Amino acid sequence: MVSLPERYYASDRHFPTLYIIDADFQFQHVSALVKHLARMGKLPPMIVVGVANQGDDDYLYTTTWATEDKAFGGAAEFHRYLTNELVPLIDKEFKSNSQKALAGYSLGGLFTLYSMMQQDSPFNAYLAMSPSAWFDDYSVASKIESLLQQNKLSSPLFFSVAREEDMGVDKIAAAFESSADKSLQWQFKSYPTENHFTTALPALYDGLQFLAPNYATDGTDMLEMGDYKAVIKHFQTLQKQWAGFQFEWLQAYQFAKYIFWSKQVDNVDEILKAISTSFPESLTIVSIEVAKGLLKKGDNQHAKTVLENVRIEGEANPNWHKQLSLYYKAEGDEKQAQQLFETALELAEKYQFDGWEIWELK
Repeated sequence: MVSLPERYYASDRHFPTLYIIDADFQFQHVSALVKHLARMGKLPPMIVVGVANQGDDDYLYTTTWATEDKAFGGAAEFHRYLTNELVPLIDKEFKSNSQKALAGYSLGGLFTLYSMMQQDSPFNAYLAMSPSAWFDDYSVASKIESLLQQNKLSSPLFFSVAREEDMGVDKIAAAFESSADKSLQWQFKSYPTENHFTTALPALYDGLQFLAPNYATDGTDMLEMGDYKAVIKHFQTLQKQWAGFQFEWLQAYQFAKYIFWSKQVDNVDEILKAISTSFPESLTIVSIEVAKGLLKKGDNQHAKTVLENVRIEGEANPNWHKQLSLYYKAEGDEKQAQQLFETALELAEKYQFDGWEIWELK
């Protein structure tokens, strides 16, 4: 199962991918949460790939390594499938980038830890919600501790436990506390008010935030940082996170509001030049939001100049046409305004914008 980010078809941009195990149980809430957090500016847009198991026996077999009990033992084969077949297929068929996270809950969480321990793993971040660390006499904790002591684990890991007895997750936490290198990014979280079944969603939410800490920044936050140079420096630090950073529609909107609130409008051209240098892929979307503010203030000619400066990329953006339409409407050219507005709607339909985005254009 595959869920694509909003505006996926609107550019050639490539996205991080989140692979979710036990997806027959989890895919709906995982894909919805990822899309919601990205829309609200708390997470970069991601492709979500759900891998469903075929019933309880298959789930138990594919998520565990071999023991004397023949009901277990398919993890190596499952890992090879993901590594050699599924991940290459997703990379071929969809616009994915090199950032690939694996997430799982319960036995899916155990398999997530198993994959993390494999040297050929195609993933570089892991979320293990209430992993079944009791399996194989709690051996996963000692396996992880050995790899930590050899500095063979380097990818970010979030893992959690609810109000559950004898899960063994505390042993994994102890291994990280005693043996993890200080540079390793990891987080363990306990949910004493949740049980094994209710913890999947809150733990996933926190795990996603772990991948993109402090990602959400609104205009008020920016005001507290100071001038635009300080704000851009803040966003540059976010580029170093697992999924990186670029301005989405909400960050661009908040940044434009900040420019006007902080009375730095006279420096708009200088600010956009700085954005072009540090975030070239974000220049168009930021310019559109700045132009929107200029039009509201009646500075029509400056708004048009800002839009014209990004015309090459702007012509493929419905919102660019919308703002240029508003410019011509303010100038009294209703015919040109209408043509641009119709182009905006046509592009939005072509790119399969969600309904709320089309209504925003209207």
